[in-house]
Amino acid sequence: MKEADGRVRCNWAAGFDLYLEYHDEEWGVPVHDDRRFFEMLILEGAQAGLSWATILKKRAAYRRAFDRFRPAAVAAYDRRKVASLLADAGIVRNRLKIEGAVRNARAFLEIQREFGSFDAYVWPFVGGRPRVNRFRTLSEIPPRTEESDALSKDLKKRGMTFVGSTIVYAFMQATGLVDDHLVGCFVRRGRRALKASPTTSRRGRTAASRA
Repeated sequence: MKEADGRVRCNWAAGFDLYLEYHDEEWGVPVHDDRRFFEMLILEGAQAGLSWATILKKRAAYRRAFDRFRPAAVAAYDRRKVASLLADAGIVRNRLKIEGAVRNARAFLEIQREFGSFDAYVWPFVGGRPRVNRFRTLSEIPPRTEESDALSKDLKKRGMTFVGSTIVYAFMQATGLVDDHLVGCFVRRGRRALKASPTTSRRGRTAASRA
């Protein structure tokens, strides 16, 4: 869909400024920073049953409430902290989601300890480079794939919650493991030459974002 600025974008980004910014600057961009991965796990889990617009509006409040998405900080939350989050009107006040975020933070740290970084853990699920699809309409984009099924199953085995395959596929789209920008979208054309895959040097970068 062509917007007022003359750019052709994926249809879902139309009509909402936060969607436009998120679509243009973040969605589908390959991520290799562990704190960013953790942020999207928290936010995608929080979205369950809600619109993404709701979460984007609350994103700044989430960043503040969850210690700027530092996994080690969130993993240390106790009952008192959970209670304070349940009283925070800036975020989704759902006990299961908040307690799930704490549980997921602890599992996230275990993954970092095992693999050196979450980045090193997650990219092999798509073969080490973004899975670039060539969909022309939103109706062609699947709600889940074999890759999201596999990642979801493994995350659950490691103790995470709110990581069903549909949520995980949205997480994969958000972090650039999958690029589902529609054919014709200006973002897709701009990234055509971009190739990204994790390297051993990233372990040092992602390690810096663990604390």
